[in-house]
Amino acid sequence: MSTIIKKADFIDSIEDALQYISYYHPKDFIDAMHSAYLREQSPAAKDAMAQILINSRMSAEGKRPLCQDTGIVTCFVKIGMNVQWDSDLTVQQMVDAGVAKAYSNPNNPLRASIVKDPAGKRINTKDNAPAVVHIDMVAGDQVEVMIAAKGGGSENKSKMVMLNPSDDIAEWVEKTVPTMGAGWCPPGMLGIGIGGTAEKAAVMAKESLMDPVDIHELQARGAQTTEEALRLDIFERCNKLGIGAQGLGGMTTVLDIKIKSAPTHAASKPVVMIPNCAATRHVHFHLDGSGPAELTPPKLEDWPEITWEVGDNVKRADLNNITKEEIQTWKSGDTVLLSGKILTGRDAAHKRIQGLLESGEGLPEGVDFNGKFIYYVGPVDPVGDEVVGPAGPTTSTRMDKFTEMMLAETGLMGMIGKAERGPATVASIKHHKAVYLMAVGGAAYLVAKAIKKAKVVAFEDLGMEAIYEFDVVDMPVTVAVDSEGTNAHDTGPAIWKVKLEG
Repeated sequence: MSTIIKKADFIDSIEDALQYISYYHPKDFIDAMHSAYLREQSPAAKDAMAQILINSRMSAEGKRPLCQDTGIVTCFVKIGMNVQWDSDLTVQQMVDAGVAKAYSNPNNPLRASIVKDPAGKRINTKDNAPAVVHIDMVAGDQVEVMIAAKGGGSENKSKMVMLNPSDDIAEWVEKTVPTMGAGWCPPGMLGIGIGGTAEKAAVMAKESLMDPVDIHELQARGAQTTEEALRLDIFERCNKLGIGAQGLGGMTTVLDIKIKSAPTHAASKPVVMIPNCAATRHVHFHLDGSGPAELTPPKLEDWPEITWEVGDNVKRADLNNITKEEIQTWKSGDTVLLSGKILTGRDAAHKRIQGLLESGEGLPEGVDFNGKFIYYVGPVDPVGDEVVGPAGPTTSTRMDKFTEMMLAETGLMGMIGKAERGPATVASIKHHKAVYLMAVGGAAYLVAKAIKKAKVVAFEDLGMEAIYEFDVVDMPVTVAVDSEGTNAHDTGPAIWKVKLEG
C-alpha cells in the first residue's frame, strides 16, 4: 500500500518549518550553550554568550529571527520507495515554493539573501529561492525532511582537504580551525565528512550538522567506534585553542563535533569541515499522507533566565559629538554603549562607493562618513511597530579591502561588525587612529532593540545591502581593535590558549 503525499501538505510543511527555525533554537543547542556559559571564565566570552542566550529567548517570545542572516536553505529529503506524489511539481520546485512563502510571510518576513548569476551580476532572487536540495530514495512509505537555514558567515568558513591515507584528521582540524577566524560565530558545531569523494564528503559534513548536540553524553559513556573517539579528540583539541565565543578568547570554541563517513578510494582521504554558528537553525519532520507536519513549539521555560548587566567599567559614547581624542581613550576589550547616528554599509555598498570615488563623482547626497561610524549590517525588514528588523553584524573581514579607502578618503572614524580584521586593516586602523568595534554575531534581535530610528539614505535598489542611517541608544559593542592597533582577536585567544594548556 503506497502513501500519497499532497503538494500542498509538503509546501506548507516547508514554509512552517522555515518560520519555526527562524526564531526557535533547538533545545539541545540552548542547553549546551547555557552549560558553556556557566563554565566560562573569560569575561568577554561570557558576556557574548549571555547576549546570545538573551537574544534566543527574545526571538522565541517575539517570533522574530535569531539572526539577520536568515540563511541559504538546505533541505535533505528522504523519500520512501512506496511513496506517491499528488503533485504537478518536482520535489525541488515544491521546496522552493515553500521557501518563497516562508521568506515573504508578512507576520515574520525573512531576509532574502540568495543571488543568481553568482559569477556575474549577482542579482537577488527576492524570495530566497532556490534552496539546495538533496534527495534520497529509501525504504518505507514516508517522507523524512531535515531542513536548515545556514548563514553565509559560517558557510564561508567551510574547509576541504584531500589528505593522504596516513594523515591525522584531528591534527588537520586543530591546525585549520584557527585559520577560520571568528566569522563563523563560535561557539557552534563543526560538521565533518570523511571519505567517499570530495562532493560526498561535503554533503556528509552538512548532513551531520542536522544531528542533536550530544557530546557530553558521549564523554560520559566513552567512545565505542573510531568516529566517536575522533569526535572526542577533536572536541578537546578545538576547545584548548582558546578561541572562545566570538573569537575573543575563552574556554568554549565548539559545543559539539559531528562526523559522518563513507568508504573511499584506497589512495584517498577526503575531509570536509563545515561550521555551524551560534544561530544554529534546523528541524526534522515526517510526512505520512495524513496532512502537513505539526511542529511543537518549545516551552519558554526551556530557556535559562539570563540577565546582561552593564558593568562599572562600561563607557558611553555620544556618536553625534564624538571626537578622535575620545576614541583614543578606548582600549581593546572595553565595552562601549553607543548612542547617536550611524550609517550602514556592506559588500555591495562598499563596491559602489569605490566606483563613485574613483570616478570623481563622490558620495551620494545625504551620505557623509566624516567623523561617523559605519555598521556592517544587512537588516531584516521591520514588522508592526518595529523601526527595523533583526540587525546583527555581518563578517567585517570581507570589507578589509575597502577599509584604507574609507578611512583615507571619507573621514570615517570607526567601524562596527563581527569577527577579526586582517593585518593590513589593523595597520590602517592604527595609522588613521580609528577604531573597530564588535557587536555580537547571533544576537541580531537584541541589537535591533537599540535601534530607535532607521531610514534608507542611498542605494535603495540594493535591498538589504542599501545604506541606512540608524539612530541608536545604548548599542552594546566591544572594542576589538583600538587606535593603537591592539587586536582583541589576537590577544584574547593567545591568553586563553596558554591558560587552557596550563
